[in-house]
Amino acid sequence: MAVDPKTTCYDGTCAQSFQFYLQHSGEHAAILQSLHNILPGEFKRIGVDQSSLDVLGVGSGGGEVDVQILTLLQSTFPAVPITTDIVEGSTQLTDNFKALVAKTPNLQKIPFAWHLMSSENYETQVKAKGDMKKFDFIQMIQMLYYVDNLADTITFYQSLLKNNGRLMIIVEAANSGWDILWKTYKKELAVDAITDYRSSAEVLACLKSLGLKYEEHATPNTFDITECFNPSSQTGKSLLNFMTAKNNFDESLTPEIRAGILDLLRNKCSTEKDGRVIFNSNLTCILVHA
Repeated sequence: MAVDPKTTCYDGTCAQSFQFYLQHSGEHAAILQSLHNILPGEFKRIGVDQSSLDVLGVGSGGGEVDVQILTLLQSTFPAVPITTDIVEGSTQLTDNFKALVAKTPNLQKIPFAWHLMSSENYETQVKAKGDMKKFDFIQMIQMLYYVDNLADTITFYQSLLKNNGRLMIIVEAANSGWDILWKTYKKELAVDAITDYRSSAEVLACLKSLGLKYEEHATPNTFDITECFNPSSQTGKSLLNFMTAKNNFDESLTPEIRAGILDLLRNKCSTEKDGRVIFNSNLTCILVHA
């Protein structure tokens, strides 16, 4: 299956930049802490009287969060068989996911179907086949920034839910540091893989316009970006590259834009604590009903 070139933004150096960001930001830990509070009750309700449970991960990356979600679902229903489909455009991250599955003993009983393609290509393929597999739980974590049409994407994946199912969307929170940065400098930043930045504000407005029922859960997170203000810091450069989606922050933007971004990051996107600059990286977890 041919891979849409746009979806391979997380191959090569971009995949390394993403992994560096995850290690530095604590984002996955914040997401998992939130999910451990939210999902057990949801899973008990979704899985009642089910003879099997079918899960779909869209834009699952290296699978670090998916593996934890599947483990949680398994522990809730140890006797119920689970199937998992994964839609991911990055070859490198899919290989990482497969390696993670291989060394996670409890997942050996779960059959995985790997779809190496964008979410749009998966939609096209499913519609062409006319045989839509339905799912009890679909997760879209930090991936709605990369789709062409937000409403169409949500409508399609919500249509794949079984009667009692849930579609879980996690995106950066409205008025978070990410939201402020990317909307203030949209013209300079939203030019490559991300052409239309969306925070929870846009996603919730879309869900309301579609008339879909949902619940919203805050997922707080912050991380230290003090090194971004040290011109000789490699950590700071790597963070700035990822946060602005540039291969080289120093060379990709004019001195005036760089200065403006640094000023915004310090004064509007962060708080200062004990001389450190702490970035507001809050997320929102949204559970959409079938």
